[in-house]
Amino acid sequence: MKISDIEKVLLEQQDELEALEGEVLIHRPEEDLINRKSKLAQVVIGVRRSGKSTLCFNALRKAGVHYAYANFDDERLEELETKDLDNVLQTLYKIYGKFEYLFLDEIQNIDGWPLFVNRLLRQRIHIIITGSNAKLLSTELATHLTGRHHKIELFPFSFKDWCSIKEVDYTRLTTKNKGLLSKAYEEYFRQGGFPELISGDENPKEYISTLIDNIISQDIKKRYKIRNVDALKRLTHHILNETPTLIVKETLQKIIGIKSERTLGNYLMYLNQTYLISTISKYSSKSRERARNEKSYAIDVAFMDKRENAFCGENLGWRLETLVYLELLRRKAGSENDIYYYQGRSAETDFVVCDGNKTLAVYQVSYDISNAKTRKREIKGCIAGAKATKCDKIFLITDHESEVIEEDGYTIQVIPIWEWLTREA
Repeated sequence: MKISDIEKVLLEQQDELEALEGEVLIHRPEEDLINRKSKLAQVVIGVRRSGKSTLCFNALRKAGVHYAYANFDDERLEELETKDLDNVLQTLYKIYGKFEYLFLDEIQNIDGWPLFVNRLLRQRIHIIITGSNAKLLSTELATHLTGRHHKIELFPFSFKDWCSIKEVDYTRLTTKNKGLLSKAYEEYFRQGGFPELISGDENPKEYISTLIDNIISQDIKKRYKIRNVDALKRLTHHILNETPTLIVKETLQKIIGIKSERTLGNYLMYLNQTYLISTISKYSSKSRERARNEKSYAIDVAFMDKRENAFCGENLGWRLETLVYLELLRRKAGSENDIYYYQGRSAETDFVVCDGNKTLAVYQVSYDISNAKTRKREIKGCIAGAKATKCDKIFLITDHESEVIEEDGYTIQVIPIWEWLTREA
């Protein structure tokens, strides 16, 4: 690619970056995980349009450091090859002058990028990278940048982020704030956390449908040379319609029409790696049982119904369960914690959070426990999980109910979702 063409694109990207300077951006907790003084590459990974670039920009702006910027998720740079990366670097120095920080957006699109980054790290340049494919980044980083990177996962807005944008104070529960908080939660529950949907300027269905299509075409089809794209799309929409759901490969093969179990396994892996879905394993000491009994969740509730071919129905319980799972994922950041579900012979527990062999807490989710039969079932699930994992920290998260239940020697804290989402992790 001609260096003059590279310069033209990078200059226009600089203009786009400068346009952000006047915007008021909220602080997200993940910003604090970016160590600007570290000699390690700071790698921010997450689903497309979750705010990765804005997060990194805000962190660098607050630090007041001089940095250069290149966005490789740009169709004008599609022709870039490994040999062109030196020309990119040269052009960045021409545009920005001397810099100590380099922000590389979606650089996984360029073959050979890890060796390029490794060289820059040896030159004492602080590197911040964003990416939308966990596997590509983690595999290539592990191969060429072992011990030289720090990974940060970013998901769409949390409810706290949403409240910050809406200027709702969840720390002071005055009559006014309670009303505003209730309104904000209803919006968040229905719409999800993608930043660009919060203003109401975008049509949610068009936005989410286009986003999913882009993930499939750019992050999966193009990267992995997928030929049967129709089957991949059918699989994607089927899982998002059914989520949260157990993944039974034999059943999926029949429904989707994929004969090869290996192909199906690869497709599921791609959906995970690009953050369309996220999966958890069954709580078990047997690795084979964990691998065979995975459960899938959409990476945002908007994926469940704000798209074409959405037939998930109005299941408020599934939606609530997904919100809880996504918040547990956020709270997992910076720790070694793992999230499982528990399934016994006669009862299930939605989430078991562990630190190694130690269970930190069990969580059950139910939209409404006013019905006696539902209440009994959910309490049974809580206690089954607590007994199996030897844990006495038990939460039952509902839409609006709040109480403390004493049952069979266990104490269950029943918490409304809005209160739990705004608590400290």
